[in-house]
Amino acid sequence: MVVFAVSRKETSPIEGQKPGTSGLRKKVKVFQQPNYLHNFVQSTFDALTAEKVRGATIVVSGDGRYFSKDAIQIIIKMAAANGVRRVWIGQNGLLSTPAVSCVIRERVGADGSKATGAFILTASHNPGGPNEDFGIKYNMENGGPAPEAITDKIYANTKTIKEYLIAEDIPDVDVSTIGVTNFSGPEGLFDVEVFDSASDYVQLMKSIFDFSSIQKLLASPNFSFCYDALHGVAGAYAKRIFLEELGAKESSLLNCTPKEDFGGGHPDPNLTYAKELVARMGLSKSEPQDEPPEFGAAADGDADRNMILGKRFFVTPSDSVAIIAANAVQSIPYFSSGLKGVARSMPTSAALDVVANNLNLNFFEVPTGWKFFGNLMDAGLCSICGEESFGTGSDHIREKDGIWAVLAWLSILAYKNKDNLIGGKLVTVEDIVRQHWATYGRHFYTRYDYENVDAAGAKELMAYLVKLQSSIPEVNKIIKEIRSDVSDAAHADEFEYKDPVDGSVSMHQGIRYLFTDGSRLVFRLSGTGSEGATIRLYIEQYEKDSSNTARDSQEALAPLVEVALKLSKMEEFTGRSAPTVIT
Repeated sequence: MVVFAVSRKETSPIEGQKPGTSGLRKKVKVFQQPNYLHNFVQSTFDALTAEKVRGATIVVSGDGRYFSKDAIQIIIKMAAANGVRRVWIGQNGLLSTPAVSCVIRERVGADGSKATGAFILTASHNPGGPNEDFGIKYNMENGGPAPEAITDKIYANTKTIKEYLIAEDIPDVDVSTIGVTNFSGPEGLFDVEVFDSASDYVQLMKSIFDFSSIQKLLASPNFSFCYDALHGVAGAYAKRIFLEELGAKESSLLNCTPKEDFGGGHPDPNLTYAKELVARMGLSKSEPQDEPPEFGAAADGDADRNMILGKRFFVTPSDSVAIIAANAVQSIPYFSSGLKGVARSMPTSAALDVVANNLNLNFFEVPTGWKFFGNLMDAGLCSICGEESFGTGSDHIREKDGIWAVLAWLSILAYKNKDNLIGGKLVTVEDIVRQHWATYGRHFYTRYDYENVDAAGAKELMAYLVKLQSSIPEVNKIIKEIRSDVSDAAHADEFEYKDPVDGSVSMHQGIRYLFTDGSRLVFRLSGTGSEGATIRLYIEQYEKDSSNTARDSQEALAPLVEVALKLSKMEEFTGRSAPTVIT
């Protein structure tokens, strides 16, 4: 057994180590600077209470992106020096973000130990590689991201740090082999346990969903399926769940070998970056060589986001969470006794609101950031939640969960098709979505991103929109001058959220214009840094008349788009005649 000593290394603060909800994300080359990672890790240990560090068990793993292997070894040595009792690592350093949350909440060590938190090494849907992005975030004992009180403390520590602790005698641990390595230090034993990355998560999924009904669906000659992990960590789970547990064909998995650079791609599950899947599903400009599968899905780098597709059909994330909520009780055993409530982020379309209203469910509209959902879930107020940026989840863990969303959709398809798997006409993804629109109405939805606009101009635009809100009659006069076929604005405000659980107030979360017909315009400003700001404009047209829900989306949104751009004087304030990205 290796015996180690603890060294105290002198260091000094490094600027810019402020973690967001998703932790600290920078270029790999920044993280490779001397003491950069060390400072942040020590500042995190110092921000936690003693019982969450000394004698505690922590998880260290991530999406396998470039620099993860080095980072894991550094954190092991620093954990030992800070008095941590044991470190759990997913085999090969791989754990999806949802799996980390599951491991913290569910896993019990051979000696009865439970994890009190985790360092997750990921930059989510950002590219990986020597010249790309790396990230680190800390999750708490509930399995969710560290709250602001902790991230503020971490940041404060990074600004005053003078030394970090490290056990340099500990050799690099082989993270490719399952097993326990024991060490001994000044405070006694220290263990590193490498465990199977998928087992705990697979077990949890089997306790939520009816795997035998999904198995029958995947075995049906009527049904075909395709899953694209975009070379992210989801590949490690896709093989175990879809192939081994559910019997899908190997050919139904795309890009399911995790790679440090995600195969040179951008691991973001949307119509732009999941090119291969989009083409296979018949949604690219050129017609696919083979008949597209009935169902397709993709994940991001750390497997917490998802995109759902039908044959030649895209399901918006806002519709996806609403459809899961509307069908969960009948289709998913975990929810069979009913939903505690549902929630969405403010910019996400109001499709979920209509479901909640019709089914008489508790409903919450929260600022962007998964921690707000976590608070509601910890208090037993919310079962299912989602956001427009391809994140969907439930109270089984405290992170969004991409594979959970795919299994939820497969469960709904299995339930709707239980009587016609052998020969009958399949109820398709498109059928389910169109039926949903017929029942609840359709929220036509688009997002315009104006990136790197002049920060001063962006702030002026937002200030102008706030000022305009003081007189709704004046707003309606302007709207009618732009388009007479757009409904009146009924209410306008700057979104503010008072957390019903802890009473905390989040202000300035975005500017909203709400219309009498249920439509909405939302303006949000992000990143007013040295490189300029990003303005996000969300445009949502609600259509209740089922004879109009099949309209072309761009055509349905055109009047409201025109109102949004002219009402906000977008071009005047930003100098941009078009957005950088339209989603």
